[in-house]
Amino acid sequence: MKRHGRITFYLLLMAAVILPACNKSSFLDKKPDTRLVVPTTLADFQHLLDNQYVMQETPELGELSSDDFYMTYSVWQNVFLKEQNAYLWARDIYASQGQVPDWDIPYQQVFYANVVLDGLNGLKPDGSNQVQWNTIKGTALFLRAYAFYNLSQVFASIYDSTTAANDMGIPLRLSSDVNQKSVRASVKDTYNQILSDLQEAVSLLPAAVLTNSLNRPSQPAALALLGRVCLSARAYDQAWTYANSCLQLYDSLIMYKTHGTIGSNLPFQQNNPETLYQSVLLSTSGVLGGILKTTDIVDSNLYASYAPGDLRRIAFYKTPNGNIVNLKGSYNGRSYCFSGLAIDEVFLIRAECAARAGNKDAALADLNHLLQYRWDSTFVPVTAATAEDARDSILVERRKELAFRGLRWSDLRRLNKEGANITIYHGLNGQVKRLSAGSPNYVLPIPPDVLNISGMQDNPRVDPN
Repeated sequence: MKRHGRITFYLLLMAAVILPACNKSSFLDKKPDTRLVVPTTLADFQHLLDNQYVMQETPELGELSSDDFYMTYSVWQNVFLKEQNAYLWARDIYASQGQVPDWDIPYQQVFYANVVLDGLNGLKPDGSNQVQWNTIKGTALFLRAYAFYNLSQVFASIYDSTTAANDMGIPLRLSSDVNQKSVRASVKDTYNQILSDLQEAVSLLPAAVLTNSLNRPSQPAALALLGRVCLSARAYDQAWTYANSCLQLYDSLIMYKTHGTIGSNLPFQQNNPETLYQSVLLSTSGVLGGILKTTDIVDSNLYASYAPGDLRRIAFYKTPNGNIVNLKGSYNGRSYCFSGLAIDEVFLIRAECAARAGNKDAALADLNHLLQYRWDSTFVPVTAATAEDARDSILVERRKELAFRGLRWSDLRRLNKEGANITIYHGLNGQVKRLSAGSPNYVLPIPPDVLNISGMQDNPRVDPN
């Protein structure tokens, strides 16, 4: 690795011991000789993983590239350059500018996780701390897998079982060694590493959801993420198994019609009982946000798809200027868009996979179970003549339930692989740009500074139509 690359990773290590100083861990205190102290104890490792300045955020570029909202020209002119270009699916999103948070932050999360995993290798547990050691290792594996998965949905080729062994994935950094060269793994190896980390995490994490500490994962959270990963890979039988295992452990839903604050700007608490793991889309976003922002105008077709008795219509959206629809506070009780894991998504995964397996009744049972928690007293259960009809209804509800949660881009990628042939459009200043189903622009380019440091191959792009 070039000297520039080594410096970057040393800076990350410095951040790892400086940023969480508010936790007052002994190893974080600044020493008289100004040397940094490497974390060595279980408490140190836990503090490192609890650092929400780094660990809570996920990429936004996929969401900015999807079809749930649009921007006016005046708004578009005043957002970050990379957001302007992502919105228009430009060939060169970054205009040769580096330091892209969508790449840098997940790899910083990977680095933190690897520091902990490497440190645990030299810290053998005993009978008094075995559970704590297991939980910390499971957490680090979960967080590394979560970062790898989020990166793969933006920067890796779309999963196709017939070509995955040769398609370009992402660099899989599995050590905190700053001298390790970054090279792109295949898509197959990328997904295998994510699945391997999560499967081991399930065996180590606690079975109970930590409802007051949702920045810390649990077995249900790891199983939910396994379901999400397998859904993205269109491994539907496996996705059903993981979603089902998750719901056997935890299945809490919020009844919207009796939820007293459903119409307020922040209808949900950050630690609401549906949440399994807390994360948000990048808080630096100039576009995606609720409460005070009116930069994102909700797609009219999406908003119209919520029937009058559907309480999601008032829970997540507002119309401050008549016909213009904006986002309200997110599912996480904050103005930043929730991108974490929650039980509603797990029900939808299990329902979709049941429909794809031909089990119409099970699919509809899961869908209607969820929807009865979302509607007022006018709710009428969804029916379907065939399993395919049930699947189509579930996909419609999936878009409505999971809008603005960082999942639409991944769904567009996988559904178009199956022949859905979804073309999306963004209009701006009298011109309309189109992203067709088979466009290579469904995979975003690697940031230029990363290419310069590593010499890795970039993703192919074309000029938008």
